[in-house]
Amino acid sequence: MADTTVPYSTGETKIGDTTIAEMRELAARYPVGRSALLPMLHLVQSVEGRITPEGIEACAHVLGLTGAEVSAVATFYTMYKRRPVGDYHVGVCTNTLCAVMGGDLIFERLKQHLDVGNDETTEDGKITLEHLECNAACDYAPVMMVNWEFFDDMTPESATQLVDDLREGTEVKSPRGATICTWKEAERVLAGFPDGRADEGPTGGKATLAGLRLARERNWTAPEGSHSRSSNGRAAEASVSPEAAAGPRPEDQPGKESQAVHTDDSRKED
Repeated sequence: MADTTVPYSTGETKIGDTTIAEMRELAARYPVGRSALLPMLHLVQSVEGRITPEGIEACAHVLGLTGAEVSAVATFYTMYKRRPVGDYHVGVCTNTLCAVMGGDLIFERLKQHLDVGNDETTEDGKITLEHLECNAACDYAPVMMVNWEFFDDMTPESATQLVDDLREGTEVKSPRGATICTWKEAERVLAGFPDGRADEGPTGGKATLAGLRLARERNWTAPEGSHSRSSNGRAAEASVSPEAAAGPRPEDQPGKESQAVHTDDSRKED
C-alpha cells in the first residue's frame, strides 16, 4: 500500500487521509479546482478549529497552489481564524444601526461578563467573542450571531443569558434558523457537507416578510420583463397598480405617520 503520510505534517495536525480526500472531493465539484479554496479553508477549520500552517499546505498541495497564495486568501477574509475558536463563536454587530440600537452596549456587557476582549476566547474554551460589521439584518437590530446563526432584537440582558446557556450546554435555537451546533460542526456545513438541518426552524421573520404581506394585501405585482415592454414603456407601467405607483403610505412607515406629504407645485426653491 502506498505511503499516504502528509509530508508537511508536524505530527500535531488533525488533517489526515480523510480530510485530504474530502478536499479532493470539493475540488472536483468545480470546473477549475482552485475555486474550491474557500470551502476547503472552512473544512480545515472544521478539523483544526482554526487555519493552521498544515491546513494551508494541505490546500496548496491539493490545488497545486503555493502556500503564499493560500495564505493570501486565508488572511483576507475575517471568517477564517488564525487563533483557536471556542465551541461557540459569538458575534455582536456594532455597525451603525445596531450600534445606535444597543449593539455597543451589548458588546461591552459581554466583554465584562465573559472577561474577554475582542476576538478572545473564554478560559473554558466555550465562547469566542467578536464584534462584527453589518450582518445585513438591520430590520432586527441589534443583532447577534452564534456560529453564523441570527439572534434578533437583542438586549444586554438577553445576550448574557444566551452566552450563559451556551456555556452550560443548554439547547439554544436561533429565532430564524437551526438549533445551534458547535463552531466546528457549522464550519463543516459551510465547507459543503450539509448536516440535513437546512430547513430547520423559520427562515423569515415578521419584519423580513412585511413587504410581501403588503404586496399580497394590495395585489401589487412586479413589472413585467423587458421582453414584453413596448417602445414607450407602457406595458410595464400597466402591471403596477395605482397604489404601488404612489409609493408607501405614511401609516406603513413606522415613525412617519405625522409627516405630511407636500404636493403643492406652487412651492418653489429659492
